[in-house]
Amino acid sequence: MTRDAHAGSPQGQVLTEGQYSTIVFQRVLQHAPELVWDAITNPEELKGWLMCSSARIDGRTGGSIEMISGPAQYHSKGRILAWDPPHLLEYEWKVAAVSEMPMGQDAVFRYELTRQGDSTLLTVTYSRITKEVATGFAPGTHALLDRLAAQLDRQPLPDWMKRYDEVRPLYPAWKK
Repeated sequence: MTRDAHAGSPQGQVLTEGQYSTIVFQRVLQHAPELVWDAITNPEELKGWLMCSSARIDGRTGGSIEMISGPAQYHSKGRILAWDPPHLLEYEWKVAAVSEMPMGQDAVFRYELTRQGDSTLLTVTYSRITKEVATGFAPGTHALLDRLAAQLDRQPLPDWMKRYDEVRPLYPAWKK
């Protein structure tokens, strides 16, 4: 993967096949997997980096997940497909149609955490995102993962829109 010259953070990849895309990011976070796990599964922690105004997680394989999150406050819900603390979280991300996603979304979000000494390799994979939406989600996810790293480091969270604008040139253009 290439690196973002602005922050030294790994740039994500957008892989497209047909009408769907997969977005993949890898980040090394200087924290144990247990802390990263808490940041991605604890509703209180999600209020910060993911900007969740609401999050309900039935933490188990087959459980449910429902959130209102991100700068656009998308209402998503789905079933938890894999729950293996602190290593793997995979869930359905179902969003009803909204103006920028006229067909809605029926995607799968996956977070894999691999211990690397005192750090964690976080691999984030969003699959079955429509290719039109993926182009906007790639820089958006980049900005969100920068916020996650800052939150774990107990640093001020970067402004999402400012960071999105900074990294947007690294990704394919958003086509509404």
